[in-house]
Amino acid sequence: MSSIFTKIVNGEIPCYKVAENDDFLAFLDIAPNTKGHTLCIPKKEIDKVFELDEKTYNSLMSFSREVALALKKVIPCDRIGMSIIGLEVPHAHVHLIPLNSMDDARFIKKVTLSSEDFQELAAAINAQL
Repeated sequence: MSSIFTKIVNGEIPCYKVAENDDFLAFLDIAPNTKGHTLCIPKKEIDKVFELDEKTYNSLMSFSREVALALKKVIPCDRIGMSIIGLEVPHAHVHLIPLNSMDDARFIKKVTLSSEDFQELAAAINAQL
């Protein structure tokens, strides 16, 4: 069965797209730790990030870096944190999280944004790429 991320890649489920190329997709997390929390995924469904072949893994890291640099231009924060956990969705993914404190990285506190906020934010990040 396809993961929710594969359904997003296939257009079966909408997302707030930040960036996309032939192999990868970045979109805003709909239950973000902080404003701008973004997920970067390979379009090919592979469960665990360390199961990616070396070329795809390195390309995912490069893609994530590009998105993080754009994200930092849009969201005022001390730094962009990166987390790879992979327990909730069986599809390799990288979390990019704007951080001002360690609590922002703990996945226990969530922020709420309106659909309009998500749309504006996704467009603003994309414009920096």
